[in-house]
Amino acid sequence: MARYTGPKTRIARRFGEPIFGPDKVLSKRNFPPGQHGNNRRRKTSEYGVMLAEKQKAKYTYGVLEKQFRNMFDKAARTSGITGEILLQNLECRLDNVVFRLGIAPTRAAARQIVSHRHIVVDGKVCNIPSYSVKPGQIVAVRERSKSLEVIAAALAGFNHSKYPWIEWDESQKAGKLLHKPERADIPEPIKEQLIVELYSKN
Repeated sequence: MARYTGPKTRIARRFGEPIFGPDKVLSKRNFPPGQHGNNRRRKTSEYGVMLAEKQKAKYTYGVLEKQFRNMFDKAARTSGITGEILLQNLECRLDNVVFRLGIAPTRAAARQIVSHRHIVVDGKVCNIPSYSVKPGQIVAVRERSKSLEVIAAALAGFNHSKYPWIEWDESQKAGKLLHKPERADIPEPIKEQLIVELYSKN
């Protein structure tokens, strides 16, 4: 599947948030990129604000437009609050669950770990980053991959209690999705209602 491979700091500066993880450049240059980035005073339109929020969510979770739209349509067909369901579904993607378990330092690294067949779901190898993990399923590091330095380094000192919807077993290097996360527990600063309003205009 195609994915964004361009300059990540430029995207983070556009939103003024470290959406790809800690960024030294962003802390020094916390203004939009470009020649006039530090001098922009133009007010963003209502549509522009909604579009920016959707773009931020896409880049945060590493999802391209068509896939994101399909996830939104699925959330819209599900009973409940569409924006919250969308975020819950994004959180339950396998690459994101691997990231939340601390097996990888970033979502991009988690996507690579999954693609390289280092992860098993309920004991079976799964190399599909977009796979939707169901409550009760166990996501674990493959036996022969437990000694990988990148995984060991990511897990060292990781605080799993930050995410109450996941249960971690250190001895097995495995995590169980207890339930879909509540909106209040999801730490991403995304205003999902703006995304719902944007798609309702189309």
